[in-house]
Amino acid sequence: MRPRQVVQAWVEAFNRADADSLAGFYSRDAVNHQVAEAPVEGREAIRVMFRSGFELADMVCIVENIFEDGEWAILEWRDPTGLRGCGFFHVIGDKIVFQRGYWDKLSFLRLHHLPLPET
Repeated sequence: MRPRQVVQAWVEAFNRADADSLAGFYSRDAVNHQVAEAPVEGREAIRVMFRSGFELADMVCIVENIFEDGEWAILEWRDPTGLRGCGFFHVIGDKIVFQRGYWDKLSFLRLHHLPLPET
């Protein structure tokens, strides 16, 4: 699959809140680094990250754009509440080896009535 196709399938699994399917898109030693969080290393740790996230909040990814450049796909997204973000996916051999994401964590926490970080 091309990177764009991997990301499209990834979005479908995300919208099903299917942490196991999501983890299957990552290489064994992949890194998922969301801007507001510490990097998560390894497929199993990424699976746990998604499971935990889906337990905390109902999340939906509405695709605005997917761009592709070689081994990279860039996802611009929003959710039904208006939160927006962007993800960069490095895909090699049909597997995500690196993902970097940008989104407003404070707005997300407020929208889902989750505790705010202590300052």
